[in-house]
Amino acid sequence: MRDDPQVVALVGKARKGDQGAWDAIVERYSPLLWSICLRYRLTSADALDVAQTVWLRLVEHLGELREPAALPGWIAMVAQRECMRQYRTTRRRHDSEFLLDVDLKDDTVVVDEEVERAQRNLALRTALAELPDYCRTLLGCFLSETPMSYAQISDLLGVPIGGIGPQRARCLARLRRSPHLAGFIGPDTA
Repeated sequence: MRDDPQVVALVGKARKGDQGAWDAIVERYSPLLWSICLRYRLTSADALDVAQTVWLRLVEHLGELREPAALPGWIAMVAQRECMRQYRTTRRRHDSEFLLDVDLKDDTVVVDEEVERAQRNLALRTALAELPDYCRTLLGCFLSETPMSYAQISDLLGVPIGGIGPQRARCLARLRRSPHLAGFIGPDTA
């Protein structure tokens, strides 16, 4: 786990009651929390219950967190425990009707994987946010749930179809050079 000075600063401010820091923590780590809930295939209502419980536990125990940089791992571990508790409750309530196929790997391996995934996704979102509007729009056309065709992109952006590929390559190269992605992209791909 990397020592992230932003996490340390957010934890410090949140401990002092800074609402903006709390909001930033929730925004930053909600994707991690939801990814864990998805792995357990919880219903939306159950996932919301888990999320609410995790954030409540954080409010209750933030002052006890010895290493602020460990916050992502703490959130992941509490989320995993709450998901398992919710899974067991659902299973008991619905007997074997809703048996879930949960991969019960070693807890520390799962938490490490989830934290790494969340950090990578946060770095990517941050790097994307710093791209010029044109690049964000162009790359968004390829990343949507139903990717757009080159003809649709051409109409949307007002560029010739033959120019889309080279512009996409330039935008991706710019994205790869982002300092936010430095720890996730090897030197041979930059």
